[in-house]
Amino acid sequence: MLLALLVSSLVVVALVVIGLFVFGLRRRLIQRSGGTFDCSLRWGVADEPDVSGKGWVYGVARYSGDRIDWFRVFSYSPRPRRLLERSSIEVIARRAPEGEEELALLSDAVVLGCVHRGTRLELAMSDDALTGFLAWLEAAPPGQRVNVA
Repeated sequence: MLLALLVSSLVVVALVVIGLFVFGLRRRLIQRSGGTFDCSLRWGVADEPDVSGKGWVYGVARYSGDRIDWFRVFSYSPRPRRLLERSSIEVIARRAPEGEEELALLSDAVVLGCVHRGTRLELAMSDDALTGFLAWLEAAPPGQRVNVA
């Protein structure tokens, strides 16, 4: 009985260690190609800003040509959860986190209201990441419509 309990606890510990290793390896693989930044996302936002802090998902965004691949941080999936094409992103507002959002987001975050293919979304990122994101949007090839508020 004691041996079975010891073996089962070792198996559980090994599975936890393997899970954490795979979790860290995924993050390294996402960041390997460079051009990544921490970016929280709230998809399908109403017209009025929701400052309750609900709906925010912490993630990592990666520049990939003319699109941004957005990955959830707390996931094992090697695929991005959202793909945001540069030509389809329209920036409509910029604001500081308010109310309970301050607890849900990183401390230095700026909230950027956007529309992507008719869907309203909000991105929260640091000032440095915001500068890079807006520069990436404005650096669109000639002929692409870009709207940066």
